[in-house]
Amino acid sequence: MQIYNSYTDSLEEFHSIHPGKVNMYVCGPTVYNYIHIGNARPVVFFDTVRRYLEHKGYAVRFVSNFTDVDDKIIQKSLDENIPELELSSFYIHAFLQDIESLNCKTDYTQPKVTEYMDPIIKYIKNLVDNGYAYEVDGDVYFRVSKIQDYGKLSNREVDDLISGSRVEINEQKENPLDFTLWKKTDQGLKFDAPYSLGRPGWHTECVVMIDDIFGEEIDIHGGGSGLKFPHHENEIAQAEATHHHHVARYWMHNGLLNFKDTKMSKSLGNVILVKDVLEKMALRYYLLSTHYRAPLVFTDEVFQMYITEWEKLENTYKSVFYKLDLSEKMIPTIEIKNPEIKQEMNHFDIAMDSDFNTANAITALQAILKLANINIRKNNNEILLNEILKALNYMTDVLGLKIDANRISEADRDIYHKWQQARKDKNYDLADTYRKVLMEKGIL
Repeated sequence: MQIYNSYTDSLEEFHSIHPGKVNMYVCGPTVYNYIHIGNARPVVFFDTVRRYLEHKGYAVRFVSNFTDVDDKIIQKSLDENIPELELSSFYIHAFLQDIESLNCKTDYTQPKVTEYMDPIIKYIKNLVDNGYAYEVDGDVYFRVSKIQDYGKLSNREVDDLISGSRVEINEQKENPLDFTLWKKTDQGLKFDAPYSLGRPGWHTECVVMIDDIFGEEIDIHGGGSGLKFPHHENEIAQAEATHHHHVARYWMHNGLLNFKDTKMSKSLGNVILVKDVLEKMALRYYLLSTHYRAPLVFTDEVFQMYITEWEKLENTYKSVFYKLDLSEKMIPTIEIKNPEIKQEMNHFDIAMDSDFNTANAITALQAILKLANINIRKNNNEILLNEILKALNYMTDVLGLKIDANRISEADRDIYHKWQQARKDKNYDLADTYRKVLMEKGIL
């Protein structure tokens, strides 16, 4: 399996630090609002990465955080007259509901910044004690000049970063690139540190959580491409200063989701909230339709196309499933022997092994769907349909595409047989009544 490593800017063979285990961290949301579909892209993609690694036999320890103390949370708290922790708790719950609706797993470690204040303060103190950070009037800054390869992740020289980035002008800093580790404040949630009453800088939170939870360099660190600089660059700088490693062996970054020709952003107001999208699995299908490192463009027309494609996929799957269930010929343990199915299964795995190319994996899935549609009408080919169903189950499970198809109850089976008998008896009115019931249940 190969992964494109953003840190080395190259495609690399994946080898986990501990055989059979993968330690993985993905930057989570700052919880002050509902997430939009652009926020959902990394969540869906890295959930798919986890799923595929688990299908390959790895024990994956997956961690993603919640930033629950931040200027945006403070402002929203003031605007709505709601205590910060109550506000952040509400949006954490909303986030988990949204990602569950996209069939993302939520059984992962979910650290909150407010729960990690002691390790954060201890980590900052160690950086100050070792000369990598300095305190000025209650604020603490990291000395970027102490890190020789600063800028490697974002592939920019330090001088370019100073001239071309959104570096804040602050005369207290020794260097314009020095970033805040601890911020003295009289607003919002405050914590007692040796330097002042305040709160931590954003760039310190994730690296401390990784250090505290894993206790070592991890295998994979993921996030959106917009986090490369300064957030991830600054995580690496702190880890180099503290442990002389780069936080993770493999850095992975997904591309932006654009609304037509503009980045989807809460600040721009051009957002589509996940909670407002009715076709959740069509949305997941769409988010995985393009290679994760490429930008993704959203338009109503494009999304409507994926709604249609999802409906076709869902209907084909259910046709195979219910055909086998109604005939009582379903064989969950069947071994796939058909050469065409085996070939597409191989194409699927090759795509996922090639830097998690979900676009090509979906192409293999569509080939299986085409084979299914050809064979659904054949009444004597249950073995092939069982092999098709097994392939579909594998591919949709890796991609996290959930299809609600449950084994048929005896009562529903009885209605199905009555429908068939009514058709044979040419009692078309009665047959239509049974058919309507079966269609409402999704069986036909």
